[in-house]
Amino acid sequence: MNAQTNQVNTLPAFADLTPDLVLGAVESCGWFCDGRILALNSYENRVYQVALEDGPPVIAKFYRPGRWTDAAILEEHAFTMELAAQEIPVVTALSSAAGQSLHHYQGYRFALFPRQSGRAPELQDAATLEWMGRFLGRIHAVGALSSYQQRPEINADTFGAQPLDWLARSGMIPPELQAVYLSVAQQALDAVQQCYARAGSVPVLRLHGDCHMGNVLWLDQGPQAGPHFVDFDDSRMGPAIQDLWMLLSGERAEMQRQMTDILVGYEDFFDFDPRQLYLIEALRTLRLIHYSAWLGQRWDDAAFQAAFPWFNTQRYWQDRILELREQIALMDEPPLWTF
Repeated sequence: MNAQTNQVNTLPAFADLTPDLVLGAVESCGWFCDGRILALNSYENRVYQVALEDGPPVIAKFYRPGRWTDAAILEEHAFTMELAAQEIPVVTALSSAAGQSLHHYQGYRFALFPRQSGRAPELQDAATLEWMGRFLGRIHAVGALSSYQQRPEINADTFGAQPLDWLARSGMIPPELQAVYLSVAQQALDAVQQCYARAGSVPVLRLHGDCHMGNVLWLDQGPQAGPHFVDFDDSRMGPAIQDLWMLLSGERAEMQRQMTDILVGYEDFFDFDPRQLYLIEALRTLRLIHYSAWLGQRWDDAAFQAAFPWFNTQRYWQDRILELREQIALMDEPPLWTF
């Protein structure tokens, strides 16, 4: 116990990640900086655009200490490189002259990436959704070829039971709401298990894991036109629908149309098992519980307290209780279409 505590206490802090340290880390890999640095919007890690003396800028991502092992990070890098080798538009980590993509500098672990331009995709456009579906089908076709050994699976335990257990012990929930929240969350997890039971045995594969529109950059013109998938930091094993449901929005009829458009492209490259439609609201529910624990586990990071001042307030937890009750009702509804 004490040894583990001492190890945690010796991990470097993001607060000590100064501009000089960032520049020194980049130059330690053989790139020469011109002194310009721009902090980019990121909470889980720290990400900077660093200008170079000769050539376009690079993106330096400093990994949150203690989150992933080196082996898990390298496993993610290997997956994106595997995708890029198949000419799938993903942004991969740059390798040094020694062939290394993960670097260490003054206790920090970091990787360098090329800067990728682009805008958010227009997910209300049928052609865009079909285009996205084609590339997600290709990503999953490669992802199904082998399994992660170092990265956990997205399931009701890792994204539901474990974070809920942490929240129950954390003291983050206001005492007057704790019993209600935990009771409703457990009811939601029971409903999640029922969704999984209805879906049956669904295969899992290597995923992007966090495929929302913020992690897709769209180019309108040129040979690289179309979607470019970035930030595989949350890549895990899981059902294919995990990378599809976050592209859906609106009322039921609208989501039906969107899913149809996605699958028109997706099934050109990878088969979709429609039983996974039972998991859409279940996975959304797991994400909600996991997100609250994610915020709580990082609450000692000043950046989180500044960016999420509403967390740990009574109103926040009242809203989460209502949200989970709505999810319980949604999980009891039929899937987007019958089969």
